[in-house]
Amino acid sequence: MGSLGWKVLGTGGAVLAGAVANRLVTKVWKVASGRPAPSDPTNQDDVSWKEALLFAAVTGFVVQAARVAAERKTAQYQARSAGRQPKELLRSDS
Repeated sequence: MGSLGWKVLGTGGAVLAGAVANRLVTKVWKVASGRPAPSDPTNQDDVSWKEALLFAAVTGFVVQAARVAAERKTAQYQARSAGRQPKELLRSDS
């Protein structure tokens, strides 16, 4: 797979993983708190500071962790199929 293919596969996988993780956090939030996830954190009548910040922190962590996992799995797939890491991931000591 060429450089363009790696970029498309890596980016697409990361975006998809982020979207799935975001949906998962929203559903788990509703089950755990009994309230829908904050859709508008600027609405101070509906969402407290604590709730808005907690939701942002949890969402950020889970989405970023899912994106990293997807990128790493994509790189592993590339290494197995091509016999080497994508050149974008190789360290250059120059």
